[in-house]
Amino acid sequence: MSTITEVPAVPIAFKRNAREALADPQLRRNFRGAMDFLMDKRRAQFPDGDELERLRAFGNRVRARALSKLPELLERLDANLSRNGVRVHWAETVDEANAIVHRIVEQHAAKKVIKGKSMVSEEMEMNHYLGERGVDCLESDMGEFIVQLREEKPSHIIMPAIHLNVGQVASLFHDKLEVDYTEDVDRLIQIGRETLRRNFFEADIGVSGVNFAIAETGTLLLVENEGNGRMSTTVPPVHIAVTGIEKVVENLRDVVPLLSLLTRSATGQAITTYVNLISGPRKANELDGPQEVHLVLLDNGRSQAFADGELRQTLNCIRCGACMNHCPVYTRIGGHAYGTVYPGPIGKIITPHMLGLDTTRDLPTASSMCGACGEVCPVKIPIPALLRRLREEAVRPPEAEPHHMRGQGTKYSKKEAMVWKAWRKMNTSPALYRALTFAGTRLSALMPSRIGPWTEHRSAPKPAARTLHELAREHLGES
Repeated sequence: MSTITEVPAVPIAFKRNAREALADPQLRRNFRGAMDFLMDKRRAQFPDGDELERLRAFGNRVRARALSKLPELLERLDANLSRNGVRVHWAETVDEANAIVHRIVEQHAAKKVIKGKSMVSEEMEMNHYLGERGVDCLESDMGEFIVQLREEKPSHIIMPAIHLNVGQVASLFHDKLEVDYTEDVDRLIQIGRETLRRNFFEADIGVSGVNFAIAETGTLLLVENEGNGRMSTTVPPVHIAVTGIEKVVENLRDVVPLLSLLTRSATGQAITTYVNLISGPRKANELDGPQEVHLVLLDNGRSQAFADGELRQTLNCIRCGACMNHCPVYTRIGGHAYGTVYPGPIGKIITPHMLGLDTTRDLPTASSMCGACGEVCPVKIPIPALLRRLREEAVRPPEAEPHHMRGQGTKYSKKEAMVWKAWRKMNTSPALYRALTFAGTRLSALMPSRIGPWTEHRSAPKPAARTLHELAREHLGES
């Protein structure tokens, strides 16, 4: 594998962010309550531990098989989508992906884009990119809409506004949407829905993510609970889907166990409200749907993970968020402290491939290594093992071959390396270990002559307290 060119990077200020989050009692209460609720919901969906383990093993096999054929499946997906009338675009970087989206926007002279939930679009910072070029990009997922109003990033990959409570959302809507203050959840949802509904019909282009891309049929599958994804992909005349290259699966039947694992692990639902299958633009005899459908396949460091047999397991992720919900670190500091699009345990293993270890140097060590993330992962990603591997990559000499990751050696120190090399040599050589142990024993035998009086003074036992009877006998001279 060729050496990856290193580029200067500013490390994410994770430690500072974590300290600030820990000092916010409201944030900690919000997350503690939300995580407990989500863990209980997931537990109720898997009362049979044997069923869960069978599903996890099956899901792992499905994802591993797809990744083992990734180049072939991506070519099949491209061919079948193209046959269905979907225009497929490939992007190696987020800059390329944004340029592709903007080119489509320009071709249609579009000024307004409405988005369904998409973590890849967050990864691309699409809203900011289009906004700088005069294109209004509105989030239609309720959680994403809330954090967009607050000018924040999502704090969770499934529930973007989970760091907020009802009062904070009520104040936000009152200030930004100029509506009466209310903490009635149903009314708040209606306010958001009324605000968003007219935008679906005014938008020139709809953007969505993709949960699974099915190579066999050339189908894009999206899951959601609010209906905004369905509106974003059918009402505007143009639909652009953006996804990472790892989301491809081989067959339609492979999706069934993955959907069962995804919804139950993410939100504790037996099945999500909407499952959308998109296989092309509107046909001549159809009454609704977009006239054009585009798919942007983004790499952005995923090929780097794919190239390594162990690190490839990172790409198994189905974006359920269960690892976050059970992580003691994430629960205490929230998602924004990580400073990246993907927080929590999955973010700590996938973001270094996207941004480089030099930028994310503190993320692999931001873990208690309790193993909860690996135990609950529905597709059995060995997250603790991958965290250890990334820690190793961070302290490997920058010039060492093979060069697996951008930012390799970001925590490497020659002095520390020499100390640990000597320690390893001593503990792997019986003869050297015995010699050093003998020398240490002899040295310790010489030490009392120099510090003996001090040691004896400090270690001498205190005299036992004498009774009044004993003192009287001593004073009278009795034996």
